[in-house]
Parts: sequence; C-alpha cells; structure tokens
Amino acid sequence: MDKDNRDDFTFAKLSDLKLPVTFRISQLEGVRQPGSFTEVLEKPELRFHGVQSSTLSDLYVTCQLIADNKPLTIPFRTSFKAFKNNYTWNEWITFPIRYCDLPLSSHITFTVWDIAGPRVAVPVGGSTFRLFGKKWTLRRGKHRLLLWPGIEADGSIETTTPSKLEARDEMGRLEKLVKKYERGDLPKSDWLDKMAFRKMEEIHASETEKSQNLFLYIDLPRFDFPVVFNEPEFQHQTLNAPPIPATSQTQVAASISSSFAADSNLWSVNDPDALRENPVEDKHRRLVRSHRSSPYDRELKPNAKIRDELGEILNYSPSQPLNSEEKDLIWKFRFYLVRDKRGLTKFLKSVTWRDSAEVKQAVEELLPQWTEIDTDDALELLGPGTVDSRVRAFAVKQLTGADDDELLLYLLQLVQALKFESAASEQRSARSTTSAISYEDSGLTDFLIARGVTNQVLGNRLYWYLMVEVALEDRVMAKMYGRVVFKFMNKILEAPNGSERRELMRRQGLLVDTLSKRARELRTSKDPRPKKIEKLRSMISDSKNNLASMPPLPLPLNARLEVTGIIADKSSVFKSNLYPLLLYFQCTDGAEYPVIFKDGDDMRQDQLVIQLFTLMDRLLRNENLDLKLSPYDVLATGPLQGMVQFIPSKTIAAIVSEHGNLLNYLRVHNPDEGSVGTSGVEPGVIDTFVRSCAGYCVVTYLLGVGDRHLDNLLVAPDGHFFHVDFGYILGRDPKPFPPPVKVCKEMVDGMGGAQSPHYARFKNFCFTAFSILRKSANLILNLVALMVEANIPDIKHRDVHEQIQEKFRLDLTEEEAIKHFEALLNETSYITVVLDRIHDLAQYWRS
Repeated sequence: MDKDNRDDFTFAKLSDLKLPVTFRISQLEGVRQPGSFTEVLEKPELRFHGVQSSTLSDLYVTCQLIADNKPLTIPFRTSFKAFKNNYTWNEWITFPIRYCDLPLSSHITFTVWDIAGPRVAVPVGGSTFRLFGKKWTLRRGKHRLLLWPGIEADGSIETTTPSKLEARDEMGRLEKLVKKYERGDLPKSDWLDKMAFRKMEEIHASETEKSQNLFLYIDLPRFDFPVVFNEPEFQHQTLNAPPIPATSQTQVAASISSSFAADSNLWSVNDPDALRENPVEDKHRRLVRSHRSSPYDRELKPNAKIRDELGEILNYSPSQPLNSEEKDLIWKFRFYLVRDKRGLTKFLKSVTWRDSAEVKQAVEELLPQWTEIDTDDALELLGPGTVDSRVRAFAVKQLTGADDDELLLYLLQLVQALKFESAASEQRSARSTTSAISYEDSGLTDFLIARGVTNQVLGNRLYWYLMVEVALEDRVMAKMYGRVVFKFMNKILEAPNGSERRELMRRQGLLVDTLSKRARELRTSKDPRPKKIEKLRSMISDSKNNLASMPPLPLPLNARLEVTGIIADKSSVFKSNLYPLLLYFQCTDGAEYPVIFKDGDDMRQDQLVIQLFTLMDRLLRNENLDLKLSPYDVLATGPLQGMVQFIPSKTIAAIVSEHGNLLNYLRVHNPDEGSVGTSGVEPGVIDTFVRSCAGYCVVTYLLGVGDRHLDNLLVAPDGHFFHVDFGYILGRDPKPFPPPVKVCKEMVDGMGGAQSPHYARFKNFCFTAFSILRKSANLILNLVALMVEANIPDIKHRDVHEQIQEKFRLDLTEEEAIKHFEALLNETSYITVVLDRIHDLAQYWRS
C-alpha cells in the first residue's frame, strides 16, 4: 500500500457485494477422438453420437451452483449454437443468487453434453469449480477447467471431478503467469510481451495436439480489489429483549455439532455491552458539555470561521445525521442559536436524551426562548424521531399561525403524525419514571379537532382522512383513530348547528356506502358495458336509493360544493378493468360537477401525489408564477375506494388518432385565424398549454412519477395539460430506462417544435419552477417522510428522503442545478417511444 495514501482499500468484503453471481462460458479446447471402427461395430448406437460426424456436433453446457452437497440453483444450460471451426459459446450465465449470500463451500458444476440420438444426450465430460480459493478470496478472471471424460460433474464436497490437478502441465504454468500479468503483478514491456504471447500461442497449439485432455474455459468478473469471504455482521439483540427460554437454548445447543462450534471463523460471541455507550466517549462528552460552563456558554459568540461551519450544518437536509463533533459544536453555541429559526431541529438532534440534566436545560430553558420556526421544521418535529411531548407541543404551537387553506395542504400528514403521538404515549408505561423525557399528550389531536370544528371544509377532510385510518387492518392504530373520531364528533355536537353537521356527515357516509356497494355489483357482474351503464342509470333513477334527488349535501370530495342529486342520463361507466363510475352531481347553484367513483382501487397514493402537486402549485403562485396546473380533487373514502374530480379532456393517444396532432385538436376548439405564431390557435390557449406542460414536467420529475404513456397524459379543450394515474412514484417504473424528465414528442409538437419560441418559453418556465421549488425542498421532504407509516406501496419500506433529495440536487448552486435540469430535459429516450407504441397496441386489444 502507498504510504502517502493510507485510506486506500486493499480488499473488499463479500457481504458488501450485492450483485448476482455471473460468469461467461467461453470455449472448449482439446481434440475429441471419435470411436474406432471396431467400437462402432460392437456398439452400433455410437453411430448417432455427434463425435462420429464429420462436422462439429451440437454441444451444450449445463452448470449448477452447489454448496454443502445441496443445490442452490436449478441447472442452467447454454443456448443452441451451430459451431463452424471450434467450440466457442461466449455466453454469459447469471444465477439468481447474490455473491453476498454465497457459502464458503460454493462450487459450480460444469458438464458438457453431446447428442447421442433423438432426445438422448451423453456427457462429454464434467468438472467441478470452486468459487473461493485457498485464502478465502473469490476467484476472478479467466480459468481453464479440466473435463473428466465421459462423466457428469460431481457436486459433492469431496468431488471426484476437480477442475484442476496437482500435476501442472506447461500450458497450466504459462496461464498462471498470464493471470499474474493481467493483475499487474508482473512488469509490462510491450515489445517483449508481444513476442512472449506469440510463443505461448505456438506452445498452446502443440500442447493441445499432444494432450488427450479436454479443457473448458470460463471467465469470471474482474473486480478492482480481491473479494474476501466473510459472514454478514451479527445483529445484536436490543438490551431489553426478552431472554431465550432455557428449553429452547438446550435444543439449539444440542443441534449444533461440535465441529461447527469449534470453528472460530463461523461463530462470533455476542457482546451484551456492544450497544451501550462507550464510557470513554461518554466521559468526554460530559466534560465538553459540563454544566459548569453554562454561564460562560450564554455569552459565547462564534468567530467568522465557526459561524460558517454552523451555517453549513444548519443547511443540512432533515435526513442528514450529525456526527459527534457537529453535535458538540451546536451544543456549545446553543444560546447563540436561539435567535436562528433554522437551528432548533439541529439543536434537538445534538441533545443527549438519556442525560436528564441536558434534557432539562434543552426543553425547559432553551425551547421556550427559541424564536418561531418555519412550517417545514415544525413538521419535522412531529415525525417519528421526536419523542418528547413538550417538543411536539412546541411544533403544534407553531402550526397555530397557519390559516385554514395552508393547514388543509398539510392535513393528510398531520393525521399521519398522530401515529407517532400514539407511539409516544403507548411507550410511556414501559419507560423509566426517572427519565427526563415527557410522554404526555402534545395537543396535536385537540388542535386538529378544534380547527376542524371551526372550518367546515377542513373538518370534512379531517373526518374522511380519519375514517380511512379506522378502516385499516392495523387494529391498534384503528382503535386510536376511532377515539379521535369519537372526540371529534362530540366536539362538533357542542358547536353551533352541531347536530346538523353530524347529520350531514352521516348522510355523506350513507352516500359513499351506497355508491361503493353499487359500483362493486357493476364491477363483478358479467354484463357488457352498455348493460352496466343502463343498470347504473336505472339504479340512480330509483327513488329508493335517494341518489337522483336529495336535500343539499356537501360533497365529500369538495365540501365547498353542495349537491342536490346525481343526473342519471349523463352518468356512465368507464371502459376499464375496474369499471369506475362517472357521476354528474347537480349543485345547488345550478352547475354540474362530474366525479369518478372507484371501487377496488387504493386511491391513497394518488391522493398524496395530488396533495403535493397542490402544495407545489401554491409555492409557485406565492412567487407570482402561475403554471396553470390542474390538481383535481382526489379523496380516498376507504382503503380500496375513493372519488376523483373528472375534468373533461382527452388523452394524447386519442387526440393523435382523431386529429393527427395536438395543434389540430386545440385549433378545432379555439380557432383564431388572425393570430401570429400560434398556428391558428388562440394565443391564450397556447400559453396555457406551454405553462401547464412546464409545470407538470417539473413536479412529476421531483416526485419521480413513473409509467407515463400517451393514455395517462391528458389535454383539456382550453389547453390545460395534466397527468393522471399515479401508480408508480419515487423512481419506480415498469418500463426499463425511463427518462427522468417526462416530455414526449407530441407535447413538443404541440408547442410548435423544439426550435419554436414557445418551446424556449417552456424551458424557461421549467428552470424558474425548479429553482423556486428547490427553496422548499425541506418542506416537501418532511411531508413525504411523515407518510412512511401510511401503508402507501411506493413509500413503505423505502428511503423516501434519498429518492426525493437526489432530484433537488441541493449540493449544487442554483446555476449548476438549472444546467443539470437542462441536461435532463435534452435527454431523449428512443426506448420509451417504442414502448409507448407497444402499450398503445395492448390498450387497443384490451378494449
């Protein structure tokens, strides 16, 4: 190792290698001798053997991974190949097992087979290749395997078909030197190397002719470092884990053979103190944070260098952990940071929560003095990482300043944050009473209920968010949310007109139950679609169902609207697997409000995406940038049902098939012959289209929306472009190699092509929107992080922080970030165009 660079790795651990086991079957070397004339006469079936033919026979290779006499994979075989001059496959084989999961005794059996008649094969030879060398290193590079003639490879531990013998021939000696040369262990000299390799080829040819042996050549991946076998780290039990019963301990002990127990390489001793604090570091921390220095710390001011360091730490993203030095620095200047609203979350991370003196000073003295913090930090403090109820209560107090419209934007996450409240209070009984941490109620439940009672629209959303949680399978959480609903209903009764509001909510529940029941019946019936539509209309018209006419009722999807019934003649059933219902509600003001009702589909992920789109739209509008986004209303009314606002529009696929392109479609609905530079379309409509394309381009990129095709990109007649169907988010996509920024050719054509001034405006809108939303990255990160326990498929069990953070590129300056986004925008992916065509065909046959 180079003395100047002591940090270089000289080897890698097998447990860190998460790739699948891969190798290449290269070629077969050696001369195959056909059976003599006498042998053929004695055994006539030899005539059908491939070796007897004048041309090269159709050989194939089978291989299987085996360890401890047990197969780890099924046998794999090479594909058919017609050989001309020699037996060369050059075929890569990938086993469905990762390197990190391999046992030390792993080996691969190779058997070469020849045709011996119709549907009959005979082994040419077999060889067993060990994947690990004598020094426990994973073997790499090119290898020559000796084939044992006429038998299959033996996969047992004491194999009878080893891939190499102790006695080495001249070719084996030279190949060992070539491996050393390729690894860089031998000095290189171009002119001499050429001569040596030429001579080696001659030796190889003569050795092959003389030798009776057959050799199979394989290539293993060449890693940068030697890969050393090691077992994964043993997971220590937590200190308060229940002890293993004595009976099971004796059973376990009995089952372990003495040979395994004696092997020091396999067994590690569980150290019960491993998870405890290092006493030396603990003593150092207490000395550094000595309470004798508190009076001195109050007056402490950082110099310019330390101020820059503090500023850098305060700019860390919410998910970035602080190391011990950074925590000590934050603690040292805690009194100075009280005036900085960004400092509270970082300060609370630097508190040692098991030290009662520190907790007391942090929560009882410093927290009340702290300046008001931003909403994004308040949301972070309501996450699972904050246990002390006084800190959570401080965060709730900061949210009281938000108006109802802003609170509605975060309501979905605040309802999820109640889970962490419950967790804190449930753990209270298990905690030590001497702990300085408070596990009382933070007041989040009371705050949400109070705001829900005073604002009917907010209260309506709160009610439905809570009802979805009550209906989930997690009975412990469902019970907790049930108590919140009970409390909410009682508070509504105490308010003016409370009994009327409760009655309205009861009627909303009845409406949703009726619709879900009827939707399920229509979905599961075998009737053709026209018959389903007819049944739906007669069901709405039936006075027993109270759907065609009803007293004014706030719509669950949007409580600002009061509806008086569903228009039967306009209602329909969509042509889709789940047959969603299209319902036209009659409003009290005479307007109509179309709604899609779905049963059998989990709407919670769509609800989250639309909520974040709405938030981003508001953030952009706050900076005077209106990108004409259409975040339509979505409400999950149960775990597998919900309502969506229907916006009259057409998919790009339908527009292209009917009108040829988007400009023709917009021209039909908004002609303007006198306009200049807008292809005969009203300038305002083109402006709406350009702005909405830019808006959705940025917001879908930030949330990693996947599975985009021409059937879920829609355009309204007034030029509003928007996305629907968010089954894949945060980078998940069923298509291979999806482009990070979703802009299709049809969108660019609708702006007049990539050289048009409209496309240039589109790009500028994208850059401006990206810059604005980067400033609110922490808010978006914290909102998504609060949803980790919400059982949403694409968020559950995933590092959502990392997925979103890499999209914002907070490590770059604003100018660099815009250049980065422009590079993504300029990327075109041919494969997505091809796949869209395939998807169109699939949709065509399905319908």
